[in-house]
Amino acid sequence: MELRKLQRTKTGTFFVCLPREWAEKNGLERGSIVAITETSDGNLLISPKPSAERVLKEITLKPSPFLDREIIGKYLLGYDIIRVESKERISPEDREKVKRAATRLVGLEIVEEDYAKIILQCLLEPSSFPPEKVLRREYAIAASMHRDAVTALLDGDRKLAKNVVARDNEVNRLYFLLVRILRTVIQNPSLGEKLGIRPIDCLDYRITSSLVESIGDQSAQLAKQVAEFKGIKPKQKIAKLIMELHSTIYDSHETAIKALFLHEVSMAESVRGLQNKIKGLKEELHQELKEEEDADYFLSAISHLTRIYENSVDIADLVIPRLSA
Repeated sequence: MELRKLQRTKTGTFFVCLPREWAEKNGLERGSIVAITETSDGNLLISPKPSAERVLKEITLKPSPFLDREIIGKYLLGYDIIRVESKERISPEDREKVKRAATRLVGLEIVEEDYAKIILQCLLEPSSFPPEKVLRREYAIAASMHRDAVTALLDGDRKLAKNVVARDNEVNRLYFLLVRILRTVIQNPSLGEKLGIRPIDCLDYRITSSLVESIGDQSAQLAKQVAEFKGIKPKQKIAKLIMELHSTIYDSHETAIKALFLHEVSMAESVRGLQNKIKGLKEELHQELKEEEDADYFLSAISHLTRIYENSVDIADLVIPRLSA
């Protein structure tokens, strides 16, 4: 941080000198126009580019063994145009990596392609996607995956289980989109003002989105396990206990998400208060499964549900610091 003394003219106008290095780096000179914006917390943002048009960020990549990961990384960093260029013909394998990466990322499209070049462009305008809206959508899909994965487990429904696994890709796409938006907000405070999100909120959204993505992952792993077995169904008492455990855990992450958006500390604390009930249900299930031939199958499912509850507690734990910020 650089401190500068505020000065005042005889007519009463306040002024402060801008750092010469910053002005030169941004191509400013005497007579240049800058934009000044007041933020909600009383700070002033000075932009050397007052134009309403956002400058597109571009980067060029070379084909490599990790090309798809590099594309995802640059997307998350907020690059709008990603060029893949080679001195020779781009191989079919590298073209497949580019296409595979594009399908995993919301808004990223191949806009130009020839024998030695592929150009991808993100066609989304960040200001059109408030982080809360994206997070709510991500959670809605993950929650439905959790519900349907347990239904598939209890009914031995392999078709439904495969459908749950397929939905995990959409959760991942929304997670990547949210990370991109949050990083763009951090780099462009004026965008944060427009979206009504503070820099400190970005961290909470980032962590919550990761935890919601984990709920989707655990649900997908449970569903994958169901899809690989031949329609095994639990006995009536075991099914009843699993359903009660599922309902309690489902309520826990629903409550945690509501508490986060409503800033309700007591609601968040109630999530942690379910620990004893969940522990008791797990002990009952372990007891019932002792003599069962497919005990490992159901114990693995219980383990996935337990991890979902742990994610719920972690989301609830974000409520207090966010409230006091």
